Amino acid sequence: MNRLAQETSPYLLQHAANPVDWYAWGDEAFARARSEDKPILLSIGYAACHWCHVMERESFEDEATAQLMNELFVSVKVDREERPDVDAVYMEAVQSLTGQGGWPMTMFLTPDGKPFFGGTYYPPEPRHGLPSFRQLLVAVAEAYRDRRDDIAKQASALVDSLQRSGRTTPSDEPLTGELFAEAERVLRAQYDPRWGGFGHAPKFPPASTIEFLLRRGVFDLALGTLDGMRTGGMYDLVGGGFHRYSVDAQWLVPHFEKMLYDNALLVPAYLHAWVLTGEESYRGVVDDTIEYVLRELRLEGGGFASAQDADTDGVEGLTFTWTAEELAAAIGPGREELLQPFEHGRSILRGRLTPRERATLFALREQRPKPLRDDKAIAAWNGLMLAALAESGRRLEHADWVGAARELAEFLLGPLSDGERLHRTWRNGVAKGTGYLEDYANVAHGLYELHVATGELRWLHEAHRLARLAVELFADEELGGFFLTPSDGEALVARQKDLDDNPTPSGNSMLAFVLLRLARIWGDDELERRAVGVLRLVRDVIPRAPTAFGWALCALDLQLSPPQELAIVGGPGSEVARVALRGFRANAVVAFGPADDIPLLEGRSLVDGRPAVYVCERFACRAPVTDPDLL
Repeated sequence: MNRLAQETSPYLLQHAANPVDWYAWGDEAFARARSEDKPILLSIGYAACHWCHVMERESFEDEATAQLMNELFVSVKVDREERPDVDAVYMEAVQSLTGQGGWPMTMFLTPDGKPFFGGTYYPPEPRHGLPSFRQLLVAVAEAYRDRRDDIAKQASALVDSLQRSGRTTPSDEPLTGELFAEAERVLRAQYDPRWGGFGHAPKFPPASTIEFLLRRGVFDLALGTLDGMRTGGMYDLVGGGFHRYSVDAQWLVPHFEKMLYDNALLVPAYLHAWVLTGEESYRGVVDDTIEYVLRELRLEGGGFASAQDADTDGVEGLTFTWTAEELAAAIGPGREELLQPFEHGRSILRGRLTPRERATLFALREQRPKPLRDDKAIAAWNGLMLAALAESGRRLEHADWVGAARELAEFLLGPLSDGERLHRTWRNGVAKGTGYLEDYANVAHGLYELHVATGELRWLHEAHRLARLAVELFADEELGGFFLTPSDGEALVARQKDLDDNPTPSGNSMLAFVLLRLARIWGDDELERRAVGVLRLVRDVIPRAPTAFGWALCALDLQLSPPQELAIVGGPGSEVARVALRGFRANAVVAFGPADDIPLLEGRSLVDGRPAVYVCERFACRAPVTDPDLL
């Protein structure tokens, strides 16, 4: 066993028996690299990553390759989910060098952490224009030994580029509704009218973009994409939940890992489609996806695991695929049209299953080995799940979902917190790492939704506290927006800003969204100014690449919308409150009282002992409404 046996990350533990002399990221590895004048070999991946497993089997478990790594480098293994700051810096370096990125990431650093060469997956033998991994190791080590000046120049140039990318200048152009029209034009040009989604293969679920389109009433693009994804393949017809992405344009053949964040983001997208259209099949996706998450990913204590692996017993998709014989034996002959060819004589299910067929296939599948579960809880992803559970439970009247959301909130503010600040991860009773920008933004978002679902003031106060703490820890006072890492966090070669809303809302976009909501409840112009600072950073790139800024567009839609505040006194269970919250008022903000320490609720009370709804705009409120029919 190597040093990784002392770690808590399932991804690092997967490599603990490698013959590679792995280090976790930290001072010990860099001190050795300096003392022995060796470059760092940095390998970054995550537990559910199929190609990470492939490279481990081919290279890191190979004695000869490991010996070469141990002789020539100080090798460092990083879980990208545990250290998104490290991943962000060196992924940008890889993309600068190669024009593309992905995992596993392979990066070579000087002993002071400066990147000078890298890529992603490397095979054990030369193929497809790539050198073998061992050839690469020898070539990089020789270059470091014989061409040190060239290495230093390359590293300095890369670091300069990384530092510039965190210094984006805010736009001076106005933030107007014209940005929506241009974004919609580009999205329509990129839309796949046959299968839904945007662009060509591979296709990733564009949850944030769908939310923007639903807000704007662009239903053909939004619903066409939701319909394409739920047909089967990327969506698990038998067990519910979505796989990571589709390798083709049809949403058919997935990479089979299931990530908490994808499911946490797609639940609200399908929920909102149901609210807007009344189409029950969208509600069915919500039901089945939440059922999957609660069944497979829920942890003791109320949190949720990060992911399920793509592989079962080393075979990708083994749990989720079927042979023709297995299908016929389970549900009878004549349903061959459900089978779509995959690999090794196995097929993916696509189409419509009857409830009886689904139950039968699920019972059979439960007898199979399951993929490994990455059972670390990540604060940011749990924050997204908190929002999904709370809103879905409220709208679909699932008290047990709201209960699960409340338990999750206690977990986030308990084991995943030190009482003030958030940790990044938790596993087996151990919380680790600083919270990053997205952790604070997403958890605050989830706590707000839990307040709306329960009417309990604690959650609104905690959302406000975490959002204000995020401003204190992450704000760029000079150029606006927010850094990925806190001001007192570990100093890397560059301090990055996360602005891209793929695959999850960026910490900047989500915090802007949260701050705008809270600004309208607290009447706080400073919070709104901070949010607008984010939007100015992305203002000029939104029209060119709207699929990369879907949540920023949602925040901009909120910022430009006429303010509407609902101050509700008497709890969410009253009929007048239920009617007030029934539709899809995407840009209305809600606070439940009574509570005189929250400006929107100050002076709002029951009316003749009856629950009341105060409809306000910039704190100017109409007469309170107690009769649901008047809403």
